[in-house]
Amino acid sequence: MPSSHADVATEHASRYLQQLCKHWAHKFPVEFDPNHGAIDLSLGRTVMDADAAALHITVSTDEAGSLERLESVVADHIKRFAFREELSFDWKPAPAA
Repeated sequence: MPSSHADVATEHASRYLQQLCKHWAHKFPVEFDPNHGAIDLSLGRTVMDADAAALHITVSTDEAGSLERLESVVADHIKRFAFREELSFDWKPAPAA
């Protein structure tokens, strides 16, 4: 399953994780707490972990062609929540599980 990972430096990781999960909870299966979240989107799965310094995001999809789109959708939504700060998403292939 193609997947990628980004570590996004922010002091507000937990806030953005919860906002994204709540945002999509009405349309997709979501489970989350302040430090961990998982969203099963139609494009693929997004898993997030928050700590004091960063939001750690892994996205995975059944189709390699959808991975870049999923990265973009997740990053764009989080950037909207984080309009007060400039976030950087440096997506890298995730290590095989």
